[in-house]
This record gives sequence, structure tokens and C-alpha cells, in this order.
Amino acid sequence: MKKKDQVELLNMLSKVAPGTTLRQGLENILRARTGALIVLGDSPEIMEIVEGGFLLDTEFNAAALYELAKMDGAIILNQEGSKILRANVHLVPQPTIPSQETGIRHRIAERVARQTGAMVIAISQRRNVITLFKGPLKYVVRDIGLIQTKANQAIQTLDKYKHQLDRALANLTYLELENTVTVHDVVSVIQRLEIVMRIIKEIELYVVELGNEGRLISMQLEELSEGVKEEGLLLVRDYLPAGEKTEEQVSECLHEAAAEEVLDLLDISRILGYGGTLGSLDFAVTPRGFRVLKKIPRLPMAVIENLVNKFETLQGIIAATVEELDEVEGIGEVRARAIRDGLRKLKENIWLYLEKKGG
Repeated sequence: MKKKDQVELLNMLSKVAPGTTLRQGLENILRARTGALIVLGDSPEIMEIVEGGFLLDTEFNAAALYELAKMDGAIILNQEGSKILRANVHLVPQPTIPSQETGIRHRIAERVARQTGAMVIAISQRRNVITLFKGPLKYVVRDIGLIQTKANQAIQTLDKYKHQLDRALANLTYLELENTVTVHDVVSVIQRLEIVMRIIKEIELYVVELGNEGRLISMQLEELSEGVKEEGLLLVRDYLPAGEKTEEQVSECLHEAAAEEVLDLLDISRILGYGGTLGSLDFAVTPRGFRVLKKIPRLPMAVIENLVNKFETLQGIIAATVEELDEVEGIGEVRARAIRDGLRKLKENIWLYLEKKGG
């Protein structure tokens, strides 16, 4: 799913998440098995296809939504879902708009969503499910128990992959300090980072859909995902060939890549800018040093950028004397010594970590 669609879906789900008054009203309709068609928004595009009904313009109330749903017509809310604007209206979208839905209510909902771009909620009287439409997006709201089960399974999967990623990053850091990195080493770690990011995105969807039932999952996700995105951006920034796309653009390409592309190291190498041939994976590369330097305590990003601009590579920074480091803007003698000590301690700690983990 594209980033724009992901954001749109999260926004849609947040409006109907458990704990919201709108969800309470929808649950009441589900239990009564009356069905409903609800449009969020009163833009000119929406009002052009509205016929009949009556004006309310009153504060949203879950009980009122339930009573109004007993009538055959659609209900119009404001875009935030905080007001009931009209009820018992007849919606007349363009009949030429394609729809894969079979029921009349869902077919109208899809056409209204596609024609106006508004969020439309359809509740099936027969199947007793809530379906969300907006533009080309469609999402069937799932049972809370099922979502909680899936979310817990996803958290366990994330925990497993996060441990693997931590070890891969530590190994890459050691290779960087030893100056023995190849493109294969880099894209292998980027692959693991992207898999972890995709699991995080999936869990974010569960958290929003769970609403106030997802607090524990949200806390676990926050702990496991801390620093992952930043680490990925710094890694790409370290190895992105000069004159190529920005690290944000490369990360966006990775996020939107198909699953089979993420599983292929050659595809990742191509996206990063090193070509997609087998020989490209053996190419020796040297990091600029952004990611490693960020691990040194109390070293601001502005100072890190000055260091990289001055010495160009991590190896250049490692080889620099205290006097040479001191000449960089933002670095005095105390900070210069702290950088050299920090790099030394980092190498020792990485070695101990890898030795503990079995190499």
C-alpha cells in the first residue's frame, strides 16, 4: 500500500475506532441489524447528489444515529463526525462509476466515495459488517478479538525480527570500523530494516483499529520501533552514491517496492544506486559515518555533518588526530577527545556484543 493510502486508511480507522462515539453508534446499529449508509462531509460535491431527507444540524449522539438509521435513507455527518447534518436522504451518484459491490447500499457507498472523495460508511443489514469507503479505498472493519490476536502475533514477529536486525546492524558497524564493507553487507541490513518497518506499519494499523483497546500493543510497539526509522535513513545516507536521490526518496522507493523486490538483494542494490548485477554486490564501499557517529553520546547532528563534510568518510574521521578534529567547527579539544574515545569504546562494545551473540 502506498504511503498516501496508508495515511488515509489510518485516518479513516481513527474515526471509527473503539472508544469513539461514532463507533458506539455503529455498534448499536450492528446489534439492531438495521443496516445504514453514512456519509462524512457536506462539500458541494456531496450536496449535489443529495435528494430529499430533512435537515438536523445537531451535535452527534450515538443513540440518535441508531434511531435515524431505522429509516431507509442515508445520514450525512460533518467531516469530523461530530455533527449530524441531515437524515433520510437519497443519494444519487453517477451510475456509470464502476462498482464491484453486489448490494445496493454498498454499491451506492462505493460510487459516492469515488465521485466525491468523502468517507462513506456502509453497514450491511444481512452480513452485519461495517465497510469503509473513501475514493478508491475500501476497508472492512474486523472483529476486535481477531485484531487483538493478529496484533499480538505481529508483536511477537516484530520482536524476533528486531533482535535479528540489531545483530545485523552491530555486525555492519564492526565491518565499518574495520573498513571491510561491501554492497552486499549494506543491502542485507537494509533488507532487514525494510522488513521490520513493514511489520511496524502493519501493527500501527492494528493499534488505530483497536482504539482504546490497543494501549498495551501501542506501548510494546513504541519500545520495539524506537530509533528504527532514523537508523534506516542514516544508513542510506551513509552509502547513497553522490548525485543520486536523497535518503528520504530512496526510503520511499523501498517502502513502496513490492514484497518480492524487498526479498531480492539485487533489487535493493538497484534502488540504492549500485546497479542490479551480481557483481555490484561485491563492490567495496566506505560509509560517510553518519550512523556510527550518531551513536557517540552528546554529539549533535550539526557537528556530525561538519565532520563528514571535512573528512568525507568514517575512516577519515577515525584516522584524524585530536588536533585535526579540533579544527572542525563546533568541536573543541574536549569534544575531539570524546569522539576518539567514543569510537574506540563503540568498537569494543560491538566486539563484546557479537562475541556474546556467537560472532
